Amino acid sequence: MSRFRQQALLTGCVLTAVLTAAGLFVTDHGINAHLWLIVLALAFLGLLALLDPWVRRRHNAALSTDEHLDAACRALAVGLQAQWNEEVRSRGLTDPDLLDLHWIAPEQDLSAEPDAPPGRSDAVVGAFERQINRRMVVIGEAGTGKSTVAMLLTCGLLDRYDGGRVPVLLPLSTWNPAVEDIRTWLTRRLYEDHPALRNTELYGSYAADLLIEQHRILPVLDGLDDVPAHQRADALARIAKAFPAKRPLVLTCRTDEFAQAVHLAGPLPGADVVELAPLDLDEVAAYLRASADSWGAARWEPVFIQLREEPDGRLADALSTPLTMWLASMVYADSEAEPTELLDRGRFPDARAISDHLCDELVSRAFGNRAFAHHARASQVWPRDRARKWLEFLAHEMRDRGIRELAWWELRRSVGNTWLAVLGALVLGAIGGFGVGWLMAYSITPSLAPITGLVAGIGVGAAALTASHERKAKPRLGIWRSLLLVPGVLGLAAGLVFGALYGLSAGLVVGLGLAVAIALRFALSSAAELSQASSPQWTMARDRIAVWTGSLVLAVVFGSAAALVFGPTQTGMVGLGLASGLMLGFALAVLHLRWWWFTVARIWLALRGKLPWELMVFLEDARKLGVLCRAGACYQFRHGLVQDRLAEHEMTSRTTRSAGPVLRSPFSAKATSEQ
Repeated sequence: MSRFRQQALLTGCVLTAVLTAAGLFVTDHGINAHLWLIVLALAFLGLLALLDPWVRRRHNAALSTDEHLDAACRALAVGLQAQWNEEVRSRGLTDPDLLDLHWIAPEQDLSAEPDAPPGRSDAVVGAFERQINRRMVVIGEAGTGKSTVAMLLTCGLLDRYDGGRVPVLLPLSTWNPAVEDIRTWLTRRLYEDHPALRNTELYGSYAADLLIEQHRILPVLDGLDDVPAHQRADALARIAKAFPAKRPLVLTCRTDEFAQAVHLAGPLPGADVVELAPLDLDEVAAYLRASADSWGAARWEPVFIQLREEPDGRLADALSTPLTMWLASMVYADSEAEPTELLDRGRFPDARAISDHLCDELVSRAFGNRAFAHHARASQVWPRDRARKWLEFLAHEMRDRGIRELAWWELRRSVGNTWLAVLGALVLGAIGGFGVGWLMAYSITPSLAPITGLVAGIGVGAAALTASHERKAKPRLGIWRSLLLVPGVLGLAAGLVFGALYGLSAGLVVGLGLAVAIALRFALSSAAELSQASSPQWTMARDRIAVWTGSLVLAVVFGSAAALVFGPTQTGMVGLGLASGLMLGFALAVLHLRWWWFTVARIWLALRGKLPWELMVFLEDARKLGVLCRAGACYQFRHGLVQDRLAEHEMTSRTTRSAGPVLRSPFSAKATSEQ
């Protein structure tokens, strides 16, 4: 629903719940409880009728029209522009002294088009728009800045957006060509990253599907080399088939991996292939001098002399890529580390050794340094050893799943479906069962409290076990989800049952409360902010709001009903009912929310020392400290090389731990073989 109607519905739900509870306290002052609740019920149904799209003949099931898709494109462009411009600023890519990357035509014949002219990253948008078909493949070695060029191009196109195709930057590491067609994957990612595309009132049904089908999205696909080697040629062929020669497209890949894919699948039709060139050593020296103070710049002079003497040596080879040069500027930014250590040939025999050393030192430099944490505006100083251990665990988990993006809701995969379901069900069952048992212990039938609590706990636990399985969200909302129909019918049915058993007031409270809870769930599940810049904090905040708002409303519902049914003459029964209802309401509100299962996984992993208790705070601080970066609602390591290096350390540690007790435990050999 629209943002205004969503806010109106949320306000109406909360106000109705509060007035329902408040009415129970003022009935002794001459206000008839039946009349009070009847008026509230009629008023709430009137609000639903006013806001309901079915009554207003706004059919949710209709396919998106051109007007719907135009609105979706405009809003999506606004949200993406805010998202990527913020990321560009956080990475320091708006610095006027930013090193400018440049490209040339590759030496190998990798395109069916004539050689593309040389270009520079500060003019990447112009170079792209001058290309006839607007199809570009950016290749280069690891760390040469391919992802940076793709991001700058995306930002530039979004800044100039005035209609037409919306550039969407996505990493290909999450695509499995053997399982999913590229268009299906793009559609799924649009719905995952921008859930407001399921807002059928604003954008109609199947909005993301039609955006892809009608070519209103310009795919900027980063990292073909992240696709497994045995699938890479097939992936390139599928991309070429899904996006023929006249469809705009941007693709990045490492040079050798792209050459192998082209050899097997053929070149990408109509695309210019450009290769990022190594940095000029004078540019490297100028950048490193500018990134340090006068004393720090002087400490670099022996390194610069070595670069001039051996322009083709191991040190020049390492520092000629933007990633390694940036790592060096970060690692040797203060007097604690001496850049002349890179001259040690025994310690650093080749460029790979230098790169690995800088990746390792980046984490050591970022964490445990109070001055650096204060400069980066991190929330706290994290212990260096533990921070490295946590990052190594995340890197290893991501490498095992073959991904480059860390989505907070995917943390559940690190626990295992069985353990996650059992842990979540036990906790929710205990909370819900205790709430019901506590209430029954002070009711008119206290002897039934243990049995009632046990039954309620088993019921909530069983529901949690069912909800623990991941479900695919459906983009279509049919008439059966009508805002008026479902709350009205279910609320009426529950009200009649409780009214027959416990009287008119109890029936009105239960029926009205259930209608409010269902309408509230409908409002909170409606993602109206497509133009909102996506971030991990924003997507998680949506789930948290749904949890606590739903819990409070359900607390009022169950608490008020309990007060009327079990203790109309007992002092404090309303408060006890609210407290018990809050526990049961929480248990029911979180069942299908990603936040709950993330929380279960986070706490379990924190108890085992795998991750910190304040995981999201730690990840955001790691981003501020330069170890992570943000891509929409997900985090990424600053570069794949950093992730791979940390994952290697984790694998080495696991191998060492599993190899230790080989002679003492009959299970060690099995554990070692599984590694």
